[in-house]
Amino acid sequence: MPVLSSVEGSPISRGYGVGGGKDALPRRLTKQERRGSRPLYCPADANVLLPPQTPVPYRLKSRTLNPDMPILDTLGRPVRDLRISVTDRCNFRCVYCMPKEVFGHDYAFLPHNDVLTFEEITRVARIFGTLGVEKLRITGGEPLVRRDIEGLVGQLASHTGIDDITLTTNGSLLPRKAAALRAAGLRRITVSLDSLRDEVFKAMNDVDFPVQGVLDGIAAAADAGLAPIKVNMVVKRGLNQDDVVPMARHFHGTGHIVRFIEYMDVGATNGWRMDDVLPAADIVRLIDRELPLAPITANYPGEVAQRYRYRDGGGEIGVIASVTQPFCQGCTRARLSADGKLYTCLFATEGFDVRALLRSGASDANVAAALSSVWQARTDRYSEVRTSLTPRSRKVEMSYIGG
Repeated sequence: MPVLSSVEGSPISRGYGVGGGKDALPRRLTKQERRGSRPLYCPADANVLLPPQTPVPYRLKSRTLNPDMPILDTLGRPVRDLRISVTDRCNFRCVYCMPKEVFGHDYAFLPHNDVLTFEEITRVARIFGTLGVEKLRITGGEPLVRRDIEGLVGQLASHTGIDDITLTTNGSLLPRKAAALRAAGLRRITVSLDSLRDEVFKAMNDVDFPVQGVLDGIAAAADAGLAPIKVNMVVKRGLNQDDVVPMARHFHGTGHIVRFIEYMDVGATNGWRMDDVLPAADIVRLIDRELPLAPITANYPGEVAQRYRYRDGGGEIGVIASVTQPFCQGCTRARLSADGKLYTCLFATEGFDVRALLRSGASDANVAAALSSVWQARTDRYSEVRTSLTPRSRKVEMSYIGG
């Protein structure tokens, strides 16, 4: 059965060409299609509309091996972003990511020899650059627990040809790492912070780490010149939904961008239920009542966050609605685990062993061919087909491949 047979006329087929497969040809959207979608929630008096969720196909940069023939998956999506997990370890035990009852003292983390070296990571990133990747995001686990992480940043900045390098962190180690990361070539940073109330935040990180420690890390990043700083808040109904407006208010006017993220069924250990999801539309409504918002256009095609500006000029926020407003049709992200497995979806169940290729003496051309083959076979659209049963599948843990 053709890959797109069940979604004919969907944003996937409209945006990238009906038919799917490696021979599908991208085309420009019509004017009507560009106007065909609406933001999650638009305040009654707003006069700005978000762009459609179906992205315009990409034109790859000149460093690509063949810029006129981008590497496309079966749904016509190019590979643009590479998320690199540098460790499966973390100094937090967040209840939605690494619950302590699973990731306890006796949990078997990856042996040192199984983890990719900085040189291996840099090589893979450089090869991905020839295939169209334009942005690198360093993740974990908690990436700052990896020794000499700034050394990896320096290698990626110097040897991959990719300028946009960013990192996601829980912020706990930023006060002593931010300046070195910036000097090594890191451009910007994303910090996770799920509440401004110590009792809630400590309950969520489950290691008794205080809010002020993360705020100190954000301040250190700002002082080091990492900008813009994004603050990610995962919102779980009944746990921290009362912190949405205070979080928006706290960072209003600072230049930092808070992104409110729907609680997702990542991995198989966080006990996810649909009832725990506070829809992004509700999040926007809550904030708009106190700090009026207007939707604004995406920064680039395929951006996962829907953007809103404060009408008083106090900056912007974003909402990431993977559950209630899936954006699979615009997903251009590949994920490399700390032990060298390539995953083409956050909700994947298995990955491709890149490390085996690297350590068997394969040439860059052979590695590139393998990566291209994996991407061209990609069919992932988990969030668009999510049901009450899919969360039960044995998906890879987010702490292993990053968010």
